[in-house]
Amino acid sequence: MSERVVWSSKSKIRAFQLDGASFFNRERWLDIMTDKHLIEVMDSPSVDRTITRIAHEIIERNKGVEDMVIIGIRTRGAILAERLVRAIENIEGVSLPLGLLDITLYRDDIHTRLEQPVVQKTEIIFRVSDKVVILVDDVLFTGRTVRAALDAIIDFGRPKSIQLAVLVDRGHRELPIRADYVGKNIPTSLTEKVVVRMKEKDGYDGVYIEKPVEE
Repeated sequence: MSERVVWSSKSKIRAFQLDGASFFNRERWLDIMTDKHLIEVMDSPSVDRTITRIAHEIIERNKGVEDMVIIGIRTRGAILAERLVRAIENIEGVSLPLGLLDITLYRDDIHTRLEQPVVQKTEIIFRVSDKVVILVDDVLFTGRTVRAALDAIIDFGRPKSIQLAVLVDRGHRELPIRADYVGKNIPTSLTEKVVVRMKEKDGYDGVYIEKPVEE
């Protein structure tokens, strides 16, 4: 799928043409045009295809979805989890239980000197004991956020297994944590930031690398 940028000098509005079809997305326009340091690495169709692929991988690895639950890490990890639930339902005809974890600081994709992520809120209204738990987040970085999520899940019971699904793995792990399902591996430097946009929150889907601003 090809993308072409179209400018209107009078209105100063930026539109996109995808395979000949034009559309305007104000949020995406603001993101890209106000920050010259954003590099797109996944567009909306890529995000959709990736979620579908991960859903198939989860089903294949577990030989179905029996005794499976999905838990997302807010905010965009929770949105991804909701989409995975829908994708799996489209394939298997089963709607899996969905839980949410709210972990603040202190997220891996925000540079901070605070020491540890902290679980602020959980929305898990089902048993996790003897279940296959699919933990979902948008970006896997140091592993500290995932570690906090694992501790919170285990407080609810002893799952049969916990498997990690992420849209992006950017490397730089501080803990021995590895994702079981990865949408895209994106090598980054510590000075770069991975920016994930989800249409439910941001108005469009996309993954970007934000380059540091040169002085």
